[in-house]
Amino acid sequence: MQDVLVLGAGMVGVSVALHLRRRGCDVTLIDRNPPGEGASFGNGGLIQREAVFPHAFPRALAELRRIAGNAAIDVAYHPLALPGFASPLLRYWWNSQPERYLHAVLGHSRLIATCLDEHAALAREAGAADLLRPIGYLRMFGDAGRLAAALAQAETAHRDYGVGYAALDGAALARAEPHLRVTRAGAVHWTDPYSVSDPHGLTNAYARLFVAEGGTLAIGDAATLARGAQGWRVRTEDGPAEAARVVVALGAASARVTAPFGYAPPLFGKRGYHMHYGLRGNAVLNRPLLDGDSGFLMAPMRHGVRLTTGAEFARDAAPATPVQLERAEPVARQLLPLAERVDATPWMGVRPCTPDMLPIIGHVPGQDDLWCAFGHAHQGLTLGPTTGRLVAEMMTGEAPFLDPQPYRPERFR
Repeated sequence: MQDVLVLGAGMVGVSVALHLRRRGCDVTLIDRNPPGEGASFGNGGLIQREAVFPHAFPRALAELRRIAGNAAIDVAYHPLALPGFASPLLRYWWNSQPERYLHAVLGHSRLIATCLDEHAALAREAGAADLLRPIGYLRMFGDAGRLAAALAQAETAHRDYGVGYAALDGAALARAEPHLRVTRAGAVHWTDPYSVSDPHGLTNAYARLFVAEGGTLAIGDAATLARGAQGWRVRTEDGPAEAARVVVALGAASARVTAPFGYAPPLFGKRGYHMHYGLRGNAVLNRPLLDGDSGFLMAPMRHGVRLTTGAEFARDAAPATPVQLERAEPVARQLLPLAERVDATPWMGVRPCTPDMLPIIGHVPGQDDLWCAFGHAHQGLTLGPTTGRLVAEMMTGEAPFLDPQPYRPERFR
């Protein structure tokens, strides 16, 4: 019987499985799809060392009115879905109060601090170091006041959390991205982050390393998780997989799997979409570019320039409604000479969020053999290897490299 079943083969699950395997555990990694095809597939491709400030719930009345209009690029919602989000969003708003928000910042900053080193180590061993480009990204603004506020926050991140950045005025921005079609006030160049040219490829590289080191991949249905005579059992295409311990790393679907076993944290999903585009003529985009005025990101990827959207709130089974892409594309074409769409249809995924903006890492209260590794919101790609190491150290009795207390599951009992 395997020692551990890891449910979910996104960046977090793959990283957990790999770190457990390296500590001598027999591990089966189970997903209904091949590795990296969930939320890890569609993102901005950034390893965000600068992301010490998680996305807070807006509190300014003018901002709330803008979002309520449901015509923005960065946030959209299905009106009939809002009653189902009322409780977690209210708690999200409550936790975004400045003093409580500081708790989230401290928790995020400690996890984020080692993300570059954790990824670099795995990428080297997986033969994927070329996917990590140490070029950072630009957050661009047309309004001088908003640029000044962003630079002030960047200076706080630098002073308090060791984050690197550079201030670019309009001329410096134009030199950095000579194919921009517009003049802007300037940008914050976050210099630390890696830009990943193929997030799906990176997750697969780590999965191949896991298999090369003796791990087992299986296609199966996490919803079939059940207690067996000797531990836990999940049905797979190759028959039942059994283990003494389970790690749930299923992103936004995680709570549906843990709920039958007495743990139902208030996890909620933020949908996101992306589409790839070519560039006309000899135009290039040198590094990822976040339009701070509109709230979308364009990133140079292997498959073209990826345009990613903000957050959409919808019921789990609701069909895809990529209205944010439709709103963002005309603006993006004003910024860069985009050519035709590369993908036949937009990609959609769901980011797993918690009301206090921190992931859930640790064993389920009262069940030492059922572990959680989910709720990373916008930072699953960034924090996969860090979470994998932390979970593996706790499960194997090592001293954790950082205090896991802020992420403990029992805070949502």
